[in-house]
Amino acid sequence: MVVRSKAAPPTPWSKNMAEPQIHKTAYVHSFSNMIGDVRVGAHVLVAPGTSIRADEGTPFSIGEYSNIQDGVVIHGLDAGRVVGDDNNPYSVWIGKNCSIAHMALIHGPAYVGDSCFIGFRSTVFNARVGKGCIVMMHALIQDVEIPPGKYIPSGAIITNQQQADRLPNVTETDTKFATHVLGINEALRSGYHCVEDKACVLEIRNETPGAVSSNGNATKQETMTITQEAISQVRDLLAGGYRIGTEHVDERRFRMGSWQSCAPIESKNLSEVISSLEQCLAEHRGEYVRLIGIDAKAKRRVLETIVQRPNGQVSSSNGNGNSSYRPSHSPSSYSAPAGNGGGLPTELAEQVHHILTQGLRLGTEYVDERRFRTGSWKSCAPIESKNESQVLAELVNCLKEHQGEYVRLIGIDPKAKRRVVETIIQRPNETVATNGNGRPSSAGQTYSSSYNSAPSGGSGNLDQGVADMVRQILSQGFRLGAEHVNKRRFNNGSWESCGAIDTQNPSQALAAVEGFMRQYAGEYVRLIGIDPKAKRRVVETIVQRP
Repeated sequence: MVVRSKAAPPTPWSKNMAEPQIHKTAYVHSFSNMIGDVRVGAHVLVAPGTSIRADEGTPFSIGEYSNIQDGVVIHGLDAGRVVGDDNNPYSVWIGKNCSIAHMALIHGPAYVGDSCFIGFRSTVFNARVGKGCIVMMHALIQDVEIPPGKYIPSGAIITNQQQADRLPNVTETDTKFATHVLGINEALRSGYHCVEDKACVLEIRNETPGAVSSNGNATKQETMTITQEAISQVRDLLAGGYRIGTEHVDERRFRMGSWQSCAPIESKNLSEVISSLEQCLAEHRGEYVRLIGIDAKAKRRVLETIVQRPNGQVSSSNGNGNSSYRPSHSPSSYSAPAGNGGGLPTELAEQVHHILTQGLRLGTEYVDERRFRTGSWKSCAPIESKNESQVLAELVNCLKEHQGEYVRLIGIDPKAKRRVVETIIQRPNETVATNGNGRPSSAGQTYSSSYNSAPSGGSGNLDQGVADMVRQILSQGFRLGAEHVNKRRFNNGSWESCGAIDTQNPSQALAAVEGFMRQYAGEYVRLIGIDPKAKRRVVETIVQRP
């Protein structure tokens, strides 16, 4: 690897001419520039077009498994230092497992804690960003200390400590996004290293159908390369804290389900796990090989999926005629069991399956249109059974009994005694459609994941940004309100109150906001956050336009 790096130039404030220290497992692209005392940790990716100059402020530290993406600039002032996690002074400290996205600027003195994401074109200057923070696009963070685990929205300007202290916390969705970005860049780092290794490139080319071998003859694909779907599954499992395993079986024993384990995989590093999986595929060429996800705490499998077959085909069945298990946060091809009381949409049956496999209890609630806005939900008949078919049948009964009303599905953690899922699965004006044989074909989305339909012409559906904003306002102890105005009065600013939202429950507040948007379809609707102590508005944002 030819890296364009060189010693810092001699200057009046520094004449040591220090050079970069780059770990052998890191990849620094030759189209990047690195100058001075820059300490690059293991498995770091520095992408093309970056400029990392420790020629004024110095030294810099970039922690292991972090990625510095295209066009990033890292520089520092001569004056000012931050204390790194090793208790030494640095001009710029970037922790482990960080993503510094395209065109971002990190200007010292600056500290970025472990597992942070700094978005496109965002700037961090003379500031500390705590561990696990998510900074979105075009944000400015200057002269402040961001507490750990905070979310900074796109376009935010955080220049005083009061603003920093009132930032919302990151959500599980934000963390998964940041973890996904890390996984992508880890794969890129491994790929760049492979390109520079003739043996690695030759092996990949020989695995491609119709490829030409080193002796000039066409080769036949002899091994099954791991698919992108399998890589994504591995990444999701690792992000969820699960262990990875592999098993194999020949064609004769396949029907009996007599699987045998491949070599154990102890590592939690994506590239090392993929390498172990590929080794298992190579050792058991011509056999079935399946990928396993293991929940070490619960001592159970959460995923079984075949990644190689003797005939070269890939399937997501587990080889025993059953659908494969999957972690609750990954996509699934699960099919509802037969005889489930008339059949439910695949998405809903899949969600019921995930709720039950996680040891949660299931419940249902309903409400008519008039009471929907106030969040006055009532319970359907209790669901005591843990049998999936019986649960689905009772769910269908609740839908039938309350046609023309809202019905929602609830997942309850019995140990923590709290709700973890609330999903609207039927609406009065969007009756659960059937596909001609009595099977419904659509289901709602969970509040915990957010609404996916964007508001358009007063459709009443909340998009993810609005749902997140409601949660953020409530999590900070503010009261929530909403106002509306028609087109004619909009220019005069003659807003009127939609009605009181007295609840602090996010689900009920979301339902109330959605109800207002439906009630005032064709008008402007704006969301208001009110600080009850200071008796002033802290948020005013339009969430619906005519």
